[in-house]
Amino acid sequence: MTVREVLDELGGTVSRDTFYRWRQLGVAPPAFRLPNGELRIRRGDFLNWLDGLRSDAA
Repeated sequence: MTVREVLDELGGTVSRDTFYRWRQLGVAPPAFRLPNGELRIRRGDFLNWLDGLRSDAA
């Protein structure tokens, strides 16, 4: 998934700046860089990250 796709999945309530701040803090979903430098997030990692947020709130 692209960063834009992740932000869209989050309902458009999270800005790109916030996402990158989460990455700096180590609380964003795991991501990797393509050879062209673009960031990608595996859908499974994203869904696991979301599930983890739900578990943390319980």
